[in-house]
Amino acid sequence: MTAKIAYDDVEVGTELPAQSFPVTRATLVQYAGASGDFNPIHWNEKFAVEVGLPDVIAHGMFTMAEAVRVVTDWAGDPAAVVEYGVRFTKPVVVPNDGNGALIEVSAKVAAKLDDQQVRVDITAMSAGQKVLGMSRAVVRLA
Repeated sequence: MTAKIAYDDVEVGTELPAQSFPVTRATLVQYAGASGDFNPIHWNEKFAVEVGLPDVIAHGMFTMAEAVRVVTDWAGDPAAVVEYGVRFTKPVVVPNDGNGALIEVSAKVAAKLDDQQVRVDITAMSAGQKVLGMSRAVVRLA
């Protein structure tokens, strides 16, 4: 598989389709099982509050993975992402209220690079706060 987006069809400033990703306590339990990360801050409200958090929080790697979905969906091939990095700035707080939280992700092409590659800057927000900083992916396009 290769990227479905042509390098020549993309300009700096091109916005990728934004997406929102719901997160519930059930989502966190499923992710914990898949990842093996059973840290109680991700499922035990009492423990999370005792260590100074406002409530249970989503796994950082889960948040990171959800954010890059905007890029992989746009490119049409997850393998087109050749580099990806973030800084964790704020936690995604997931209340036990039946609704959970929402991660809202937008992205745009920030630079055209050599070898059919572009740098995409990603913005991930939850509850009005930026939850990832310096979130960038390098993508090899067709």
